[in-house]
Amino acid sequence: MDIQVIEEKNNTVLNRRELVFKVLFDEGTPSRKSIVERLAATQNSKVGLVYVDNLKTEFGKRETIGYAKIYENAERAKEIERSHIVERNTFTKPEEAKTEAS
Repeated sequence: MDIQVIEEKNNTVLNRRELVFKVLFDEGTPSRKSIVERLAATQNSKVGLVYVDNLKTEFGKRETIGYAKIYENAERAKEIERSHIVERNTFTKPEEAKTEAS
């Protein structure tokens, strides 16, 4: 899997960077989790601060176009992001989180 940033915009009002990117892959379509992890690694961020808003894959192509937002801190992300986007980009299940906390 290879990620190419097509467009990057620094949004100082919302304290985030906004990326339009292309994911090139050979196997099946990569999961949202693997895309978030790769974006966090390549953009010098952490997994909890990267929110992939949408992904679009055209039939028959081995590429996906996506839009992601990378926040400076988690508190600001929770204030701004819509609840369903936060839920999509949270990769631990509630049961797992409870057992880890115990």
